[in-house]
Parts: sequence; C-alpha cells; structure tokens
Amino acid sequence: LEPARHPVWKSELMAGRVDVGFAARVGLTLARLHSGAAGDPRLAKEFANGSAFDALRLDPYLRFTADRHPDYADALGALATLATNNKITLIHGDVSPKNLLVGPDGPVFIDAECATYGDPAFDLAFCLNHLLLKSLWAGSNADAYIACYDALSGAYLAAADWESTPDLEVRAARYLPGLLLGRIDGKSPIEYLTAEADRDLVRQFACAHLRNPVQSLRTFRQRWMNALAAPVSA
Repeated sequence: LEPARHPVWKSELMAGRVDVGFAARVGLTLARLHSGAAGDPRLAKEFANGSAFDALRLDPYLRFTADRHPDYADALGALATLATNNKITLIHGDVSPKNLLVGPDGPVFIDAECATYGDPAFDLAFCLNHLLLKSLWAGSNADAYIACYDALSGAYLAAADWESTPDLEVRAARYLPGLLLGRIDGKSPIEYLTAEADRDLVRQFACAHLRNPVQSLRTFRQRWMNALAAPVSA
C-alpha cells in the first residue's frame, strides 16, 4: 500500500485534517466485519487467541491500571471479565487511529496481532476512546473530534445486526471510562496529553463513570463535553 495514498489516520487527526465522513466509514466497516464473523464456530476456533488479547490489552489497560487505582480495582476487574466472557464475534483488538489507514477506497485496518473471538463492544469503545482523548488535546477544535465520535458510533450501531443494539451500546459505554483511565495510568499512556491538568481531568471523569456507568454513548459524549468545559469531581 503506497504510503502517500494510504496515510495513517492518527497522523491525519493529529495534523488537524479531520474527516467526519471517514470516521463514519470506519464505524460502518468495523460493524460489517463484526457482523460477518458473528456466531461463526470456525472463526471462533481459528481465533481462540484470548491469552494474547489478555496479555496485550486487558492486562496493560485494565489490570495494571487497577493496581494504580485500588479504589476502582473491582470496577476495572469487572471490565476485564466482561471482555473475557463475551465471545460474540471476531474482533481486531486494537482499533486505534494508528492502526487505520485512510485508503482511497476506504479504511484499511492493520496490525491485528491480538485479534480474537471476543466482544465487539470492546473494539468500538477502544476506537471511540481515542477520539475523546484527541478532543481534549485539540482544545478549541474539540468539536471536530466529537463529530467523528458521533459519526463513527452512529454508523456502527446502525449496522450492528448480530445482537440487541442497546445491549451492545451499554457494554461499549461501560468500557469507555476504563479505557480512558488506562491511557493515562496504564502501561501504555498516550504521549500527546502532557499537561497534568488534562491528565487529572481524564482521571476524575473516568473514575466518576466507573462508579456510575451510563447507558448510552451519546450520554457519555455529552458528559465528556461538559467535563471539557468544567472538570468533573470524582
């Protein structure tokens, strides 16, 4: 894939080139991948890769973070259990902008080393998490990244046909605060949020919603936008 025609989505987002239509295509493509593999025993056997997914995602993002936040260890541990027990379809496991190319024919998903048969809500939340964090980094341009969050989640949920959409959305909303906290205090903290005030905002918001999870991605987004204007107290 020729690099000039397939830039990395993270690079585009960090350069301020925010394409809401592309975000919607990411959501639609991800939903189609999940739909096509749902309930397939052959794929479930071929991608019985739970140990690698656990080591590369659940341990560094949730369990390690739980050690640093013992008051929230039960909630973070419950998210790891949720991701382990929900074996619904083939998931990529690392759907982040750095693993998406902006191809001329649509998104290209790369680096699926921890792909496993698991919970599609994890993939959705994992990607939405990055868009929320970039909206904080973007400051006055936050609305563009929030629009990508809305477009991606909306397109994904509209195409999700393998299970009850409300159930899927509730799980994605549950994962989000744990993943937010994991990108601040986990083994792989994001490099672009360097101000301690920003990192504390994420901590306070995430911890508040670990204790009191919301039921929809729209509600989570609205509360996040409110937090950008006025930090949430844990």
